[in-house]
Amino acid sequence: MASPSPPAGCAALLKAFDESHTGVRGLVESGVSSVPDIFLHPDPYASASLAPPGVTIPIVDLSLSFPAAAVAVAATARHWGFFHLLPGPERAKHYGRAPVDGSVSYSSNVDLFRSPSASWRDTMELENADPARIPAACRAELLDWDAAATAVGRALLGLLSKGLGLSDKTLEEASCLEGKVMVCHYYPVCPEPESTTGIVAHTDPGVLVVLTQDGVGGLQVRHHAGGEDDGRGRWVDVKPVPGALVVNFGDLLQMMSNDEYRSV
Repeated sequence: MASPSPPAGCAALLKAFDESHTGVRGLVESGVSSVPDIFLHPDPYASASLAPPGVTIPIVDLSLSFPAAAVAVAATARHWGFFHLLPGPERAKHYGRAPVDGSVSYSSNVDLFRSPSASWRDTMELENADPARIPAACRAELLDWDAAATAVGRALLGLLSKGLGLSDKTLEEASCLEGKVMVCHYYPVCPEPESTTGIVAHTDPGVLVVLTQDGVGGLQVRHHAGGEDDGRGRWVDVKPVPGALVVNFGDLLQMMSNDEYRSV
């Protein structure tokens, strides 16, 4: 089914924003005091309520024994589709973040002319990029992250394969480590955060997403807990956990696992 299109009256505003080539950051730096109409979103909690305080996604420690980690990862894949991953001491050094006191593309809303509302974010995307094309200012860090995230992805695919009762190489041999994309989202300060959103509710299309959070938070996952939520699910805040990554499973993995694992 085709995605809803933005209202016809917004066409000129969308065109002007697109042709400015300055993204959401440009709007903020220009001194906007309210959210432009093209960024207005409906109440995100109209279709699903916010989970009570204390409800959170599971945490899995990758330093567990292989059998124990396989059971834990498979359980989160079946019941949540999202979890915090503690990568273990050897891998953790690659994901450190100072406390908050193919090619490369830069965009703001790649679906700008197809979505009902624009999202409050700018994006840098690298798809199997030639290292020479990665900006020199962050080349070493991004290549280091890519190598470390790939190692985590390989370990997770082994655990997920085992959780399906298969050889631990099954998903990797099915090309699930190929076609990597690195996406860096930037969410500028918003003058009216209750009126818009950084990314609309969605599932991811691929196999795995390995995510590093900042210390601000804002990420949420829609969790279905049977009869407790009337079938609509509840939005659960994914609060940052120091030293942990966030992992979620994509649509392709759900199909490949015959719906054993969930994409949410």
